[in-house]
Amino acid sequence: MAASEISNPAPLPPSSAKHGDPLEQLARLFAGHPGGPPLVRYGGRVAEVAPSHVLVRGIERRVELGTSVEVEGGGARWLGEVIGIEADCANVKLFSSSPRLGLGAPVWVRDSLEICPDVSWLGRVINALGQPIDNQGPLTSGSLPYSLDHEPIPPMALDRIRRPIITGVKAIDLFTPICAGQRIGIFAGSGVGKSTLVSMLARTNGFNTIVIALVAERGREVREFLEDVVKPHAPRAVTVVASSSEGAMMRKNAAKTAMAVAEYFRDRGDNVLLVVDSITRFAHALREVALAAGEPPVARGYAPSVFAELPRLLERAGPGKPGSGSITGVFSVLLDGEDSNEPVADTVRGILDGHIVLDRAIADQGRYPAINPLTSISRLAPLAWSKEEAELVRRLRTIVARYEETRDLRAVGAYKAEADFELDQAVLLTPILYRFLTQLPDDPACPGVFSELAAVLSEMRNGGGQAREAAGTQVATRAPA
Repeated sequence: MAASEISNPAPLPPSSAKHGDPLEQLARLFAGHPGGPPLVRYGGRVAEVAPSHVLVRGIERRVELGTSVEVEGGGARWLGEVIGIEADCANVKLFSSSPRLGLGAPVWVRDSLEICPDVSWLGRVINALGQPIDNQGPLTSGSLPYSLDHEPIPPMALDRIRRPIITGVKAIDLFTPICAGQRIGIFAGSGVGKSTLVSMLARTNGFNTIVIALVAERGREVREFLEDVVKPHAPRAVTVVASSSEGAMMRKNAAKTAMAVAEYFRDRGDNVLLVVDSITRFAHALREVALAAGEPPVARGYAPSVFAELPRLLERAGPGKPGSGSITGVFSVLLDGEDSNEPVADTVRGILDGHIVLDRAIADQGRYPAINPLTSISRLAPLAWSKEEAELVRRLRTIVARYEETRDLRAVGAYKAEADFELDQAVLLTPILYRFLTQLPDDPACPGVFSELAAVLSEMRNGGGQAREAAGTQVATRAPA
């Protein structure tokens, strides 16, 4: 039977509304027939083409926000999504950034976007639609579909977070420890080492599976990241890529697809590390879609729906139900104009369980990773520290703060030794601590930061230093479990 094309559907008469469309009744009769195309398709035609969207007439009564459509034009089929509905038309945003469409092009309503992840996806590189882009053949589809807009697990059904993770990055394990199921952000301006730190976290051995989303990344850096960072961990990694040249819908869905893949492995019982670089470019894509839908810009060009969409994505990461795995989320946040209080950064910081701040002044001194221990925080740190370790970290932060606040005083020669005991200890210890925390991407991971710090301070003490008095407490010689 030929598919029916409905150009401008009128309201159903009372009798039809009661008993259903005849074509729909026929479709229900054949619902159990295996295989073959659908018996009924609803469609319309393109009525207006704009650089950011197209208007379609004839489907407005058959779709809802988020419905997927397929547009035929230029000898090809173009996937799109309904982003707005009016009385006489539907506003559609296409996934392609440069479709070849004209007025009157047919548009067909299709099923919502879903992916069917499978364990065989490990080692593969896919796009935002779950299609392979690594030239290694087709993907095997799993048995369960996962929606790109899956609802988060209800709060009362979540398991508790208990297990700390050793990342091997000294500055993180010392000042902002991460636990399995935690969500943490890396906040930095451009060129401060954000992607480099993300790559260092990706080599962590405390996870069964790694899912990486590269959102609006430069094309050159995608290849480098895949070969230099992902390749050594390929047997346990899935990478989702949407380069900066792709359309806003692809950039938006890349993060959602990665989250859906992570949810699949979490439901299998895996402890998953999800890395999204960057959540800011995801927000930029949301802004572009929202403005195309006609939403008003309310905060630096961002529409209200952007701030509603961010928690819906971020809340999907975290612990799973008791007996399942967890998703530990690491989200990089690009600070527009080095402003840590810009709308996206401020919103994301309030949702996540901690934030790691990369400071350009620290990077300019050649200290990498350029983590600022005074402004970085992990809300789950008490789960990773013993009482002695927590006291040591508190004391170290005090010493670093004292050292930094007197930097100008020492630069002009106004500092006098033995005039202030605490300042003397800060001047003695802080440079040693900074050298200890400096770690390049090729350096080996640190298996136990507290034990290594204890060895450094012990060596200093044996050499005539005053490490014990400076720390103000005995250093714990064990690493977090």
